[in-house]
Amino acid sequence: MRVLMFGWEFPPNITGGLAIACYGIIKSLAKHGIDVIFVVPRLIGGEDNKIAHLISASEIEFDERYYDYFKDYYEKIKCYAIDSPILPYVTPEEFEKIFKQKIKELNILPIEKVTKQKYYFSGKYGPNLIEEVARYSLIASKIAKENPHDIIHCHDWLTYPAGIAAKKISNNPLVIHVHATEFDRCGENINTYVYNIEKLGMEAADKIITVSNHTKNIVIQKYGINPDKVITIYNAIDPYDIEKVKQKKGFSEKLITFLGRITFQKGPEYFVEAAHKLYKKEKNVRFVMAGSGDMLEKMIRLVAYYNMGHKFHFTGFLMGEDVYRLFSMSDVYVMPSVSEPFGISPLEAMISNVPVIISKQSGVSEILTYAIKVDFWDTDALADAMHALIKYKGIREMFIKYGKEEVINLKWDNNAKKIINEVYIPLIFKRN
Repeated sequence: MRVLMFGWEFPPNITGGLAIACYGIIKSLAKHGIDVIFVVPRLIGGEDNKIAHLISASEIEFDERYYDYFKDYYEKIKCYAIDSPILPYVTPEEFEKIFKQKIKELNILPIEKVTKQKYYFSGKYGPNLIEEVARYSLIASKIAKENPHDIIHCHDWLTYPAGIAAKKISNNPLVIHVHATEFDRCGENINTYVYNIEKLGMEAADKIITVSNHTKNIVIQKYGINPDKVITIYNAIDPYDIEKVKQKKGFSEKLITFLGRITFQKGPEYFVEAAHKLYKKEKNVRFVMAGSGDMLEKMIRLVAYYNMGHKFHFTGFLMGEDVYRLFSMSDVYVMPSVSEPFGISPLEAMISNVPVIISKQSGVSEILTYAIKVDFWDTDALADAMHALIKYKGIREMFIKYGKEEVINLKWDNNAKKIINEVYIPLIFKRN
């Protein structure tokens, strides 16, 4: 079985959990004999090309004849309003609100003048994102035409137009993997461009994989999708030896960690508020906020307002071993997300022997027993949970021991088996 898979990032190009999830899924599919062609806008070097045939869309020469398949669709995407901020799942920054003279700056040729050429993709989430999504769909049509495959599998809204394009060319089943929705990123104040692309992808898909029942319910209720079309397959984690990166703190206080995008969705303000409440009764503590995002400056100001600057550390964005190095120094990990489709970072913390506190509004809370769960808005409960984990050794050790045992059983291999047996095979049989 050959799967044509579209993503937006792949390790070592990591902006968030999407790249990690794609890598875990592909690696495990390969173990089960699935041949994966994985396409990204741009390869940066250092990728693990042993587990899949990796294709950089930036290296594909595009011929104008492919516009015959797609001209109307491409023009429709290009003409969407793009003056409002776009907030994709994995970006740490707020997008620029006005893209003046965007087409001119990109030096885009009119449809009728296009000849053979390669498109440059940044593979990032900056002001050219909308045009890159549209162009990516065009490149997908050529890749689908020239690479035989049985299934098309797309990860998140950025790749849905590419998946639709590939399906139009090959007429093979389309699977979309929903790692987040626009309602997770923006609440009810959604960007209509992103919502429309998401809905278009969901309607075109033959099967939809969601990373939690939380996300599944959003897909059904907010996008009007038939429940029979949607299946939940939770994310997982690879084993990690924390000893190889273990590092001493260099101070005696307990360290409580927030790690993630510093955006509204992740609830950083609730973390700072709870930290302040804890600090008023417990001085033997420090806090770290690791990440970047549009609320970073606001959080720095809030910490300063509470006169806690000497107790707070802002590390910026961390990835790879630096994440586990931070966990090796942490005594508690907190994820107070307002809306979290899943949340891989609590699994990373638990496998690193760190007890975790997560919001009840997170998808990962559906499968974890040995994690303290609070409502994201309840900063009193969050502060009390922090205090219990740093103050009472028995409670802390229980969550460490049983939490690690719990996450060790959450394997990407199990995830891959479910994708193969409950998604791919039934779709192929149905087509035949």
